[in-house]
Amino acid sequence: MENKTRMLTETALLTALITVTGAIKLPGFIPGTEFQVSAPLAVAICAVFGFTKYVTAGVLSSVIGLILGSQTILNVFIAMVFRVAVGIVIGVFGTSWPVLAMAGPLGSSLARLSLGGILGKAVIPLLLAAVPGMIYTALATYPLTLLLKRVKVQTGKVIHSVQR
Repeated sequence: MENKTRMLTETALLTALITVTGAIKLPGFIPGTEFQVSAPLAVAICAVFGFTKYVTAGVLSSVIGLILGSQTILNVFIAMVFRVAVGIVIGVFGTSWPVLAMAGPLGSSLARLSLGGILGKAVIPLLLAAVPGMIYTALATYPLTLLLKRVKVQTGKVIHSVQR
C-alpha cells in the first residue's frame, strides 16, 4: 500500500510541476521565440523518474490543460511528440550530461518538424524561432536533473528513516 501511495503522490507532484511550469513562458528578444520553462524540467523528470512516470505525468498534465482550456489538441500532440522523442533519446543513450543537454533540443526539433508537417509549410521559421528555447533547455536541463536527483534521494532517506 505504501508503495502505491508513494507512486501516486510522486506522479501527482510531477504532473503539477509540468502543468505549472508549462504555463510559464519566458519572452524572447524576437516575437515567437518565447521559452517554455517546462522543457528542461520535463527532460530532468524523464532522466530521474523514468520514462513511464514521465509520460504518465505528462499525459495527466495535458488532460488538465485540456480541461482548463489552456491547451488544444494540437498543443497536446506537439507535447507528446516532444515527450516521446526525449524518452527515446534518454532510453537509448542514457542520462549523461551531453545526452540530457541534447534530448530537449532534439525533442523540440521533432515537435516543430511535426507541427510543420501538420501545417504543410513553415518548418524552417518554426525551427529558427525555437533555437533560443533549445539553448535555454540545453543549459538548464542538467542542473535541474541534479536537483531532482537530490530531492529523490533525500525523500528516500526520510521515508526509510520514518519506516523504522
